[in-house]
Amino acid sequence: MDRERGESEDNLDFSVANVEKALHQLYYDPNIDNKNLAQKWLMQAQVSPQAWQFSWALLSPNKVPEIQYFGASALHIKISRYWNDIPSDQYESLKSQLFNQIACFASGSKIVLTRLCVALASLALNMMPERWPNAVGDMVKMFQTESSDVDGKARCMALLELLTVLPEEFHTSRLPQYRKGEVRNALAQESGAVFPLLQQLLQTDSPVFISQKALKCFSSWVQLDIPLLDCESLMQASFSSLQNAELFDIAVEALVNAISQPDAQRYVNTLLKLIPQVLQLQEQLRQAVQNGDMETSHGICRIAVALGENHSRDLLEQVEHWQTFLALVNMIMFCTGIPGHYPVNETTSSLTLTFWYTLQDDIMSFEAEKQVVYLQVYRPVYFQLVDVLLHKAQFPSDEEYSSWSSDEKEQFRIYRVDISDTLMYVYEMLGAGLLSNLYDKLGRLLTNAEQPTSWQHIEACLYGFQSVAETNDVNYSDVIPGLIGLIPRINISNVQLADTVMFTIGALAEWLADHPVMINSVLPLVLHALGNPELSISSVSTLKKICRECKYDLPPFAANIVAVSQEVLMKQIHKTSQCMWLMQALGFLLSALQVEEILRNLHSLISPYIQQLEKLAEEPVVVVLQQVFQLIQKVLSKWLNDAQVVEAVCAIFEKSVKTLLDDFAPMIPQLSEMLGQMYSTIPQASALELTRQLVHIFANDPNNFVPVKALFLLVTSVTLSIFQQGPRDHPDIVDSFMQLLAQALKRKPDLFLAENCDVKALFQCGIISLKFPEAPTVKATCSFFTELLPRCREIQPIGLVVQENGKLLVQATLEAIGGQAPRNLMDHFAEILFALNKHCVTYLSIWLKEVMQQQNFPSSRLTQVQKETFSQQILSQFHALKSTVAEQLMLLLDSSSNLDLIMTSADVSLEFNRSSK
Repeated sequence: MDRERGESEDNLDFSVANVEKALHQLYYDPNIDNKNLAQKWLMQAQVSPQAWQFSWALLSPNKVPEIQYFGASALHIKISRYWNDIPSDQYESLKSQLFNQIACFASGSKIVLTRLCVALASLALNMMPERWPNAVGDMVKMFQTESSDVDGKARCMALLELLTVLPEEFHTSRLPQYRKGEVRNALAQESGAVFPLLQQLLQTDSPVFISQKALKCFSSWVQLDIPLLDCESLMQASFSSLQNAELFDIAVEALVNAISQPDAQRYVNTLLKLIPQVLQLQEQLRQAVQNGDMETSHGICRIAVALGENHSRDLLEQVEHWQTFLALVNMIMFCTGIPGHYPVNETTSSLTLTFWYTLQDDIMSFEAEKQVVYLQVYRPVYFQLVDVLLHKAQFPSDEEYSSWSSDEKEQFRIYRVDISDTLMYVYEMLGAGLLSNLYDKLGRLLTNAEQPTSWQHIEACLYGFQSVAETNDVNYSDVIPGLIGLIPRINISNVQLADTVMFTIGALAEWLADHPVMINSVLPLVLHALGNPELSISSVSTLKKICRECKYDLPPFAANIVAVSQEVLMKQIHKTSQCMWLMQALGFLLSALQVEEILRNLHSLISPYIQQLEKLAEEPVVVVLQQVFQLIQKVLSKWLNDAQVVEAVCAIFEKSVKTLLDDFAPMIPQLSEMLGQMYSTIPQASALELTRQLVHIFANDPNNFVPVKALFLLVTSVTLSIFQQGPRDHPDIVDSFMQLLAQALKRKPDLFLAENCDVKALFQCGIISLKFPEAPTVKATCSFFTELLPRCREIQPIGLVVQENGKLLVQATLEAIGGQAPRNLMDHFAEILFALNKHCVTYLSIWLKEVMQQQNFPSSRLTQVQKETFSQQILSQFHALKSTVAEQLMLLLDSSSNLDLIMTSADVSLEFNRSSK
């Protein structure tokens, strides 16, 4: 049934015996290399023309299931991927053979049966609707016909399996986009042949395994966007099935899929009928929670949330049913507050958090008059939600928390972040009332002497404050002064509580800047926490925020801040990243002081480090700033071959350049010389990154162009030598080099006019880099070419190189699109095609014609006519891609054998449309 696929494949002996031998090797050979070879050979066998012969033989009843499964899989691959290779006069024969095989396996191996059903489903999808207009109805009739060879239950199960996989195969099929719409409509119309059968099976006393299969089949079909009105009876049957533990999970999945389909919102009356049915599950939900049955509570919650979250606005607008919907909201509130700590004792409450945002967003989107009415009903609900969320955010007892695994602790941390986000959204509805509510709670907790409060309650309340203050403008709140006054009264005896106190203070840094008189109330707490390694992140980040926001009010505290910081730095309490934050905090602080104070504090802070550098370099120093550079040079003279030292030096200067910008100019000649020496000795990506920064900032500065140009040419020359030796082991250098070239083209293309700039070699490097497997490297290389091509006219060397070598770029780009590059990179390759069409259109037409004449390029599945049409459409209508071109791209790409590895037509059309604009 296939056209010939090339000599190398035809010469392989894909006989039944050899396939069985390879399968035995794959399954039972202990040698991993032999397994890999067998797998590779078998993959070739599956796509070979001989597969049509050996597949049927492998399905023989005397074969073991592993062999039969391979035969069925090969049939599916041939039908789904190479449909165009099957002569139309063999469709009916193939259909008949598959029906017969499914009948044979109805009582046999289930995995083989499923794979045969998938093959027949693929056949049906490719033939619908013209060549097989009543495919689903024919399937039902075929398996309902009495057969002496197969008992009724087996026939029923085989039919249900076939009907179940049909929609699933549709969603993963390789049908062109224009065909997908046709087939979806045909399938939706044929649901009338499926749903009555499922209804009958679910309403009679069918065996459990039949009911399970019927529910799964319904769940599969509703994802084809079947009108919700047509699903009412089966949804009712699904609700009834929730009472059967063996059917519960499948029924939940079916209901959630039906309720969540995008088109369901059109059927408001059906949605209103569903609410009472969901509310009737409340007793079952309570019993499940009481018995610790997390699976049942989770499933019922999924149904309630699916209904509320997907259709809240439509249900809100049914004002005559407001009490019914409010009851559903309260049921979801119960799910949010399910007892236990997430994720150890319960896993349900997290499902509800998005619902609360959706409901609030829908309420706040109504016009003002309606909004007032809804707020009267739902503001109390959201105040109740705050109480529930704060309770759920509480840490367990110290003993219980210590027994949790690291994964459970991390899940709980993420859960608390989700709660924090939810509280942030709630503030949009409750406003200042939320802050007052939180302040009253905290005040009662801290002042109630009769009933001592656990630290968990206090921490959760503070966490609520932090969540709101961190993301909303609370500068005008009248409760913040009271909160600042309460914080020092907190008995901090726990790391989690101390962390939250720190983060809360940090969240109020902007407020403190407007109310500097309150700084002294909290700053001592922060400075004290700096000495605790367990509070490293929270204390240092909070001090940094305070120093950044309040720096002009901190001079009275500067000496104390510097002294404490210096002490913890010398004791090496914090990790490197926190030490960097701390130095940044001190930088903000010192910038607000007088020059004399800056120098005095700066000297005391960095003297110990200068002494360490001095000791390392074994050379004396005189002036701080000059000597830092001199000392680094001396350190490098001793450690130039140490990659870590070089990387650290580059990091120092990269931060300096980014911070000082033009003020760094006086040091450019020295740094350029040193950087060139470093890169010549040990080429590293960090040196290229620093060079890119210098090009970006100083390439257009006449005073610094000469040293920057010399550095650019030097690192270019060194990198070209790396490409000559083999760049494959240095993807980071290649990535950074391509970014550097793109930046140079963007900021100073004159760099490519230099006599010793080998533009042709750079172009060749780009071609090589396009074929790297690392995605960042390929993206950087695509950026290089999209910056290079527009310079064809203005930079003569670039124009000549593109004219002579552009065909190589076209070929490499089409090879990538044809399957050599992952699909997520297709946007970047599309940019290259667009740039070629825009700036080299005459040459592009010649190059396309030449490369497309190559046999099996870019895919062996394409005809010459398809390739020529593709080229013509790209060249003639690239700037205004219309549906005809999109359709041509779909036809082209869907003819390829590697569609799962190449860009889809949607990717192309979106990208080309975007680019043309």
